[in-house]
Formats: sequence, structure tokens, C-alpha cells
Amino acid sequence: MKEEIQKLLENAILSLKKSNNWPNFDVSQINIDFSKNEKFGDYSTNLAMALAKYFKKNPMEIAEEIIRSLDSAQHDKNIFEKIEIVAPGYINLYLSKKYFQNKVTEINRLGEKFGNSDIGSGVKVNNEFISANPTGPLHLGNGRGGFYGDSLGKVLKKAGFEVTNEYYINDAGEQAVKFAHSLHEDDQAVYVGEYITELRNKHKEILDESIEMSVAPSVAAVMNDYIDPAIDKMKIEFDSWISEKKDLQDAGYIDKALELLKSKKLVYEKEDALWLKTTDFGDDKDRVLVKSTGEKTYIASDCGYILNKIERKFDKIIEIWGADHHGYISRFKAAAKALGFVGELKFIIIQLVRLVKDGKEVRMSKRTGNVVYIEELIDKVGHDVTRFFFLMYSPDTHMNFDMGLAEERSQKNPVYYVQYAYARICSILRKAAEDKIGIKNTDLSLLTHEKELSLVRELNKFPELVAEIAESYEVHKLPHYAIKLADRFHSFYNDLRVINEADMETSKARLGLVNAVRIVLAETLRLIGVEAPDKM
Repeated sequence: MKEEIQKLLENAILSLKKSNNWPNFDVSQINIDFSKNEKFGDYSTNLAMALAKYFKKNPMEIAEEIIRSLDSAQHDKNIFEKIEIVAPGYINLYLSKKYFQNKVTEINRLGEKFGNSDIGSGVKVNNEFISANPTGPLHLGNGRGGFYGDSLGKVLKKAGFEVTNEYYINDAGEQAVKFAHSLHEDDQAVYVGEYITELRNKHKEILDESIEMSVAPSVAAVMNDYIDPAIDKMKIEFDSWISEKKDLQDAGYIDKALELLKSKKLVYEKEDALWLKTTDFGDDKDRVLVKSTGEKTYIASDCGYILNKIERKFDKIIEIWGADHHGYISRFKAAAKALGFVGELKFIIIQLVRLVKDGKEVRMSKRTGNVVYIEELIDKVGHDVTRFFFLMYSPDTHMNFDMGLAEERSQKNPVYYVQYAYARICSILRKAAEDKIGIKNTDLSLLTHEKELSLVRELNKFPELVAEIAESYEVHKLPHYAIKLADRFHSFYNDLRVINEADMETSKARLGLVNAVRIVLAETLRLIGVEAPDKM
């Protein structure tokens, strides 16, 4: 709807421009938002104030002219019930009952495709997330980033982007060697914990190998025994797994990237090391590619990985990293520019998580140390609660995970509250099916009650929410939308009787509305990545 309003306003400006001899105006200054309060309309725009600054005129007068032009342009289109002006020049637009009634028909016709768009058509996206070093189980930060990346990928796909969800396995670097030393428990061991003992007891054959020969099986052991099962429990499916050893090092991508950088004269030797001129591309200092010992650095491997992504012709690269990687962004950007990547680079930093109960931090790990593994939390409170709670917060904010609320098996818990709304909807529709009450060819003009229209208003926001998240990556808006939609449904259900034998035509219309809510709520939960249960 925002796009339709945008076009109407642009046409109004063109009409006024001709009649008032106005100069050209940058339509990107038009800001259209959902009204925060329904009594002030469905949409609001600052257009008149933007024009007033531009043309040095009273915004209230300009607003009056715009409204007259809109009234003429949209006559008989059944779009707006009314359009009002509010000082100092806001234009509030109220959608018509007919528009909302038609929206219910549209949702029931499109089903799960409602909210789909082609805004990302033709754009290839590499969405890399988790990518934890294969040196131990996944912790809460990995889990938070994993749920975020998975949900973001779902939204981007719904918006028409060609998305590859990818996990990068750092199985050839220094940390993999240190992990092998840790399994051998020699004087170069770094990693400790009960999982090390578990791996040693289960994979004794690794200990019979030399350090060099045990690196690959050590990494494979932790991937198979800890990381893969955790990802399965998180209900995440990756489209691509990239091994640093096999897909980059052995395939020659790292050497190929270094040769490309040399050919561009972007490297130099100093102190017997090979350096990349990252300062030419905005980094705060140049970075070592190859140490004086001949060992390639992390940034060298990243160059090989970036070149691999370039050759796979991605237009957009999304990197979802932990909080401790923030300082790595500038060098990664510089390397990508140096290698010739001309697409969009997007970095999302996942901040830390604390488990709290009754306002106090809690420990729940059965293992030694302070690290809480994501599998432990899922085992404790369930997958849906864990994912929903993580996604309720913007990734750039520190998060307190409320264990007390998470353990609630009632509607106080937001995920149960939303899922209960969906289960109640399914129960209503089952009752209608048992009573052989159809919802096709219903008279939706009967939907005029404020509770009905308020519910459709919320449904109407879904396509624009998907498009907005595909642009802003604000995935946390999804669970908040689900809660708001559940609120509206529960309010509708508590005030109005859906199936009324004394008025079957209104019952059928309301069942059509209820089914539309089912469709949108199910799709919202799918994008979040939690179950939509038909019974609870």
C-alpha cells in the first residue's frame, strides 16, 4: 500500500507542479509511515512539510492542495475513507472499509504467497552465519547469530532474493592445529573442558596420529559430535558448507587471491613478510598476508574466501559475526575492495547474551567453566522459546535472556501466547468444517465492526514488514509483529462471536477473516522459524 500511496502522492505533486509552476522536487523526501494510533489514520506523510521547506510556503496550505489533488485522483477507487490534515502539516490517510474487505479476499486467494515480492529479483546473496571455529560446542552467541541468520535468509527469500545460507569451516588455520594439540593434551594445548575429555575417550584413534595428521580428524570429530547436532537442534539448514582446507586452500583460492593482489600492485614486502595495502581502502593500517615464517595469516584465507564468493557471482555478501569480531570489519572490507568486489557488503555484529532469573544472572551449565552451550538452553526451555526470545531483540543490543519467563508454560510467555492464538484459530476453523460452514464466496462487506477492521489493519502491514526487513535486516520486528497480531486476534475473539447460527452470513465473513489471520500468522511464525501448532 505504501507504494500505491507513493505513486498517488507523486502524481499529486506533478499535477500541482504544472498548475503552480513549481520546480522539480526530489520525491525521495516523501516519508510515509504507519500511524502509531489508529485514530490518526492508517498512514501518515510529512510531504507537505518537506515541500514547505523547499518552496518556502505554509505547509498547511500545501497540504490542502495535495488533498484536493488526491481526492480527484483517487475518486471511485475505494482506497481512502477520508484524508485529514494535522498541524503543523501532517497528512493522515484513512483506508476505506472496502479496501480492508478486499484485503481479506486477497490474503485468502494468495495463501502463503501473501507478502511475497520481487524486490530482490536477480540479486544473489551470500548469507554467512555462525561459522564458529571447529574447536568446541556452539555457545549462546553462536545460537543467537544462528537464529538471526536463518530467519533473515527466510525473509530475503520471501522478498525474491536468491539466497545461499552458508557456513564457513575454519579447518586449516592455526586454531585447528591448536585444537589438535588440545586433544593430545600436550604442552601446546589451548582448549579445555569436559568436551575435550569426551572427544579423547570417543576418538582414541586420533591420539595415535601425529599432530599434523590429527588436525583433520580432530576437526571432523568436533563437527560431527558437537556442531552438526547443535545446528540440527536449532533447526537450521545450510545451503552450502565451505571448508577452508578443501574449498580454499587445496582448491588454490588463497594462492590465486595473493597472485591477483600482486598483479594489482597492492602488496609489498617488509620485515620479510608480505603485506596488503589495506590502508588504500579505508583500513587503519596495512595487514600481513604472509608472515616471515611463510605462514599465511587469517586475512590471507579471507582473501581466498572473498575471491571464491566473487567467482560465484554474489551481488551481496552478508557477514554475521560475534561481538569480538567488530574490529575485523575494516580489514575485511578493504580486502574485498582490493580483490574487486563491487557488490554490497553487509556486516551484522551479534552482541552478548546473559541468562537471568529474577533479575540475577544464572548459571545452568552441567559442564565446567562459564560457557553455556546453545544445546543446553534448548534442552532446558525448548527450541521455539529459545529462538523466539533471541529474535525479539535487535542483534546489536546486549540481551538478558529471562529464564523465568522462558520456563513459563503459559500465555505470559510470548511465544506460547502467539502459538495459542494460532491453535485457537485452527480450532475455530475445525469447528466450522465439522459444521460444514464454508468460507468461499462470502459477503465480506459484512466486516464493518471496528474489531474486525482493526484486525485487517494489522494483516495489511505484513507485506510491507517483509519488504522493510529485507531492506533494514531488522528481524526483531517479526516476533513483535506476531505478538501484535495475536493481540488483535484475541481482542476480536473476546468481543465478537465468530460462529453464530442466528447470523450465518456474518459468521462466514468472520471465518474468512479468521482464515486470513491463520495464513499470515503461520507465515510469520515460519519466517521466525518456530512451529505453528494447530492444537495446544
